[in-house]
Amino acid sequence: MFGIWAGAFMHVIFAALSLSAILATSAVAFSAVKLIGAAYLVWLGIQALRSKGSTMSVNAQVSPEGYMKIFKQGFLVAVLNPKVAIFFLAFLPQFVEAGAGSVSAQLFLHGSLIIVVAAFIEPPLILIGGKLAGSLGNNIHVSRWMDRGLGALFIGLGVKLATSD
Repeated sequence: MFGIWAGAFMHVIFAALSLSAILATSAVAFSAVKLIGAAYLVWLGIQALRSKGSTMSVNAQVSPEGYMKIFKQGFLVAVLNPKVAIFFLAFLPQFVEAGAGSVSAQLFLHGSLIIVVAAFIEPPLILIGGKLAGSLGNNIHVSRWMDRGLGALFIGLGVKLATSD
């Protein structure tokens, strides 16, 4: 969750600095980020398919290095998703008011507020999902099939991202 928010915050900064406009207008830059993001999703999918059902184990202790790995995965998924850049580029300018101050500052404020709102909405959903995963993840067979489903989903999303316009 924090990794996703950090990646989204990078897009807020990019939008405020108008760097995501380059992704929106440069076919080469957009394609490069899109293909890197797609490859990463496919790689995550393959890792989930290859697991033995251990990724759903909720009772396992996570080391500080494990938390950093999870954070980095979330960050990369968000920051390498060109659709997030396009979202912020298309959504945020609607709230810019002429004469209300710097456009960059307004974009930064509005983008930051989106992440703050997510900080209130997403944690309860994740806690509910964690409880559900905890009850289902204790069964190795269910856990293995959930990993396979997650792997197939990630690969499908990666292929869809790679083939999207």
